[in-house]
Amino acid sequence: MKPGTLKSRRSNVGDEEEAASSGGSGGFPPTPRKDGWWLSGLLLKAGAAVLILVAGVMIGLAASASVSRYYVEASSKLQAGEEAVRKQVGGPRCGDGDGGEGEALSFHGFVQPGPPWGHRMTDEELFWRASMAPRVEEYPYQRVPKVAFLFLTRGPLPFAPLWERFFRGHEGLYSVYVHALPEYRLNVSSASAFHGRQIPSGDVSWGSITLVDAEKRLLANALLDFSNERFVLVSESCVPVFNFPTVYEYLVNSAQSYVESYNIDVPQCAGRYNPRMAPDVLEEQWRKGSEWFEMSRDLAADIVADRRYYTIFRKHCTPSCYPDEHYIPTYLHLRHGARNANRTVTWVDWSRGGPHPARFGKASVTPEFVKAIRNNGTLCTYNGKPTTVCYLFARKFAPSALAPLLNLSTTLLAF
Repeated sequence: MKPGTLKSRRSNVGDEEEAASSGGSGGFPPTPRKDGWWLSGLLLKAGAAVLILVAGVMIGLAASASVSRYYVEASSKLQAGEEAVRKQVGGPRCGDGDGGEGEALSFHGFVQPGPPWGHRMTDEELFWRASMAPRVEEYPYQRVPKVAFLFLTRGPLPFAPLWERFFRGHEGLYSVYVHALPEYRLNVSSASAFHGRQIPSGDVSWGSITLVDAEKRLLANALLDFSNERFVLVSESCVPVFNFPTVYEYLVNSAQSYVESYNIDVPQCAGRYNPRMAPDVLEEQWRKGSEWFEMSRDLAADIVADRRYYTIFRKHCTPSCYPDEHYIPTYLHLRHGARNANRTVTWVDWSRGGPHPARFGKASVTPEFVKAIRNNGTLCTYNGKPTTVCYLFARKFAPSALAPLLNLSTTLLAF
């Protein structure tokens, strides 16, 4: 043994066998090779990753199909709901049709809706919609104020030919709305100012709150047209005693509304007050007036929106109270007293007594009679100044009065 050489404690035989089994040649055994099992591990990991990826894709596709199916179903339900609402309120949805101005949600359709019979709103929905008012004072379009004529009738309009002459040539300055009994259908020509102007109505009985309901329906339908600025309630027995330009200028330029409102100590007025209305309506606040009113747009919107006082009248103003003679006069006295002239612009003759005013037929209608209505000695104020022009309309006329009134329309009445 050479100096400095350590002798292994293992035998040579063992060394040779280990060297032979290692496949090496020489004295020291080679470092074992790790290439094979490392590559196998890598392949196993890659295979597992591919399996996970494939599984993830399959799960994702399944989830995507489920989500898509959910949104398709939800979208179908939403469209069905929108269609149901559209059918309920009438008119197409935004984007339906050809995009014309007649669409329900177009700007033109919003500010100037189509014929009033086209909607299917309930009273509650109608009053809510009609009570909306823009807060921007300037209109974003060329607005021409119109006068809305609200005809409250049971059925036929015997003076429709006279009113058509009155309206002729003034299109764009007026609107017409007709409230009749639900089963009645107004039959007029397509050229008539009354064509397509009958609103969805309800049953009405004299002396009950249903008359107030009818008045509010007429106001609400007229409020849907943002160009309507003044609102006149007339009956089938009312006629104009001035021509359209005179009536239009008088109303559109007025600073006040014309609702008769007074309180006198007689059974027909103060005697109808119900103490159960207190404290919302006190006895000294109770008012009476003619049903046939004229008012501005903002007052009309307030009446349509009112629930507080309407509910009180519905509950405590029983048929002998006649809500149509007390609700609006009392409400305006409480809320808008200074803006009301406390008089009516519709002449009527109560001098004969009884529950109904005098009725005038063919024999009564003469030029002198109409002149007496126009200038009957009554003094009133208009925009704070005295005037003798106090009445623009008159009632109560029988159908037989139509022919002489038509004769006067081309002369005295000047329309």
